[in-house]
Amino acid sequence: MQGSQRTLPRFSAVFMAVLLAGCSLSPDYTRPDAPVPGTYPGQDDANQTSVADLGWEQFFREPRLKALIGLALENNRDMRIAVKRVDEARAQYGITRSDQFPQIGATAQETAQRMPPNMRQAGPDSPSVSRSFTAGIGITDFELDFFGKQRNLSEAAFQSYLATVEGRKTAQINLIGQLATAYYNLRAAQQQKELVAKTLKSRQSTYDLVQARFRGGVASALDVNQAKTLLDSARASSAELDRSEQLARNALQLIIGAPIPAGLPAASPFAGDVLMTKIPAGLPSDLLVRRPDIIAAEHELLAANANIGAARAAFFPSISLTGLIGSASLGLSTLFSGGQGSWSFNPVITMPIFTAGRLRNNLELSEVRKDIAVAQYEKSIQTAFKEVADSLAGEATYGAQLQALRDQQKSAYESLNLSDLRYRNGIDSFLQVQTAQINLFTVQQSFVQVGLESLLNKVELYKALGGGWNRDTSMRPNPDAPIANPVPVSGNATQITPSTQQ
Repeated sequence: MQGSQRTLPRFSAVFMAVLLAGCSLSPDYTRPDAPVPGTYPGQDDANQTSVADLGWEQFFREPRLKALIGLALENNRDMRIAVKRVDEARAQYGITRSDQFPQIGATAQETAQRMPPNMRQAGPDSPSVSRSFTAGIGITDFELDFFGKQRNLSEAAFQSYLATVEGRKTAQINLIGQLATAYYNLRAAQQQKELVAKTLKSRQSTYDLVQARFRGGVASALDVNQAKTLLDSARASSAELDRSEQLARNALQLIIGAPIPAGLPAASPFAGDVLMTKIPAGLPSDLLVRRPDIIAAEHELLAANANIGAARAAFFPSISLTGLIGSASLGLSTLFSGGQGSWSFNPVITMPIFTAGRLRNNLELSEVRKDIAVAQYEKSIQTAFKEVADSLAGEATYGAQLQALRDQQKSAYESLNLSDLRYRNGIDSFLQVQTAQINLFTVQQSFVQVGLESLLNKVELYKALGGGWNRDTSMRPNPDAPIANPVPVSGNATQITPSTQQ
């Protein structure tokens, strides 16, 4: 037993030397060039910072929306699945990484054997059943990683885990964007309902006036029917908006993942030009280190690169070790007595000779998958660039469109007032009033809709630039920092839509 114990340090030293002498056959990694222009269309690259430095609680300002985002991050089922996917990937990485280390276990074994008399080594008169007992601590089938196969498989699993972490961030960005969109759709439907309610009240007054003039012999039956048509149209719009409001509320509740509580902060006025923080566009290169889906695509590329190394290592010999240190005895009572020490050491070398093309095809498969990962990485950059460019185009044009609608609304009001005055004085028919009312209502609806689109465009720009997964700037992302255990956080937002008049 003592001799076997003296063997342990010597064996451990050789074992560590072999591990340290291992090499990796994975290709050298070089990040592919970004296949996009150096600046966004129409943007000045001077003195701009990344939107990812702007936490979502700073970007969204309305307390009511912040509370709803907090509820969604805690209760949304898609978010819970994304968090559990990270836990799943972490566990899978731990399983793969364990293959790099010896698996040590304690064993105890009894061997009983009955032989016919003519085959007993001690003679035909010896006992018919022979027994032996062994007990010890051993290594079970440990592969020496000379060519980096296990290390590359472990690296691939680790990169897949990191990609899953970034996938959780992407899920959070999308969740906040979906919630903000549903909330703004609900607020827009409520604002349009207020607009229709005022319009309905105005048209009811007009209808009553035309009926009174008809009874007095001043207005015609055609005027009454035209006024009634306008009133019925407003009623139909009111019913439609009731439905839109309920659908928007249902969508919001689904995203939150829980009933909408009654004690939320009061809603801010759904009006104004700036209810969200101004977004710094930054440079396209910022997307590479800020936008989680691009970072995830690069981790997948790194995983594919490591898998090539593992596939290459499979062409070379593999050495597996099995060993046991303990005691052996013919009787259980003497198993742990002095002088019963034993050890066994069983190295096995396996060299592939003929595999019917399996190894070659496996390497080719790994290389093709890396090419696919490169294309996916480049596509994710191009997609991100397009999304940012589209949103920036919206930011550059929505302001002018809203101002034009504001001016158009003013003109529509003046036209309605003039046509109403001319009708009351008997100069024009009621058709002119009808046309003016329809035009005004159409402009007012467009004003609300374009205001909503402008607001949603800001949300899309914030998402496209990689914002939405930091609560504040104190959680500023660092690509080189260790990955922390992702924990959902709570949130905030606001909205924008020009005010309308009735």
